[in-house]
Amino acid sequence: MAFTFDTHPAHASFVETIWRTRSQGAGVFTSTAATNWELVIATVDGHTTIVARGPETKASQADFPADAEFVGVTFRLGTFMPRLPVSTLLDRQDAVLPAASRTSFWLDNSVWELPTFDNADVFVGRLIRQGLLVRDPVVEAARAGRATDLSIRTLQDHFLRATGLSHKTIQQIERAHRAVSLLERGVPIVEAAYALDFFDQAHLTNALRRFMGRTPAQIARKSTSA
Repeated sequence: MAFTFDTHPAHASFVETIWRTRSQGAGVFTSTAATNWELVIATVDGHTTIVARGPETKASQADFPADAEFVGVTFRLGTFMPRLPVSTLLDRQDAVLPAASRTSFWLDNSVWELPTFDNADVFVGRLIRQGLLVRDPVVEAARAGRATDLSIRTLQDHFLRATGLSHKTIQQIERAHRAVSLLERGVPIVEAAYALDFFDQAHLTNALRRFMGRTPAQIARKSTSA
């Protein structure tokens, strides 16, 4: 099943995107590797829950229910909640935030109204003002290519705390996504491997199998048949 997403940006330095989608029938989809963590509000059979979902270091199969609505806030790399370590959420170890009522949940010993697609921006702003959502400027600087005077080990500690991932893993996942983009645009497999500094076509194939759950040939065939 192909999901259709509505999106809009918010708090550019903290949030990658705010999105929503819905399912028709139940099914299974391939959840690809992802570097960002997110809060997802899911409504199924009239019951709504809010879940913290972490980065994924490999592709996996995921079930989805019928007639479900989802709203998500995907955070930029380096944005994190100090009291909800991103490292504990890796690879589908989702954390369901406890419900306070049908329309609210508990966070930091306070009751919060469940955000919607339309007011998620306000929700994020409140998290920031109360210090529950912060950014690591070291990660931001490293991502922008700005030099720091920190040791490699200290820099790695910043990445692990703020993103749950090592800098190298983030780069590997992002490179795999760039490879998919090239292949979907019709770039030949060998040229895509060369353009993104993979050792060879086999290296690209192994990376895409791990991170995307598909081979370069499968991605290329789908793009030509679309």
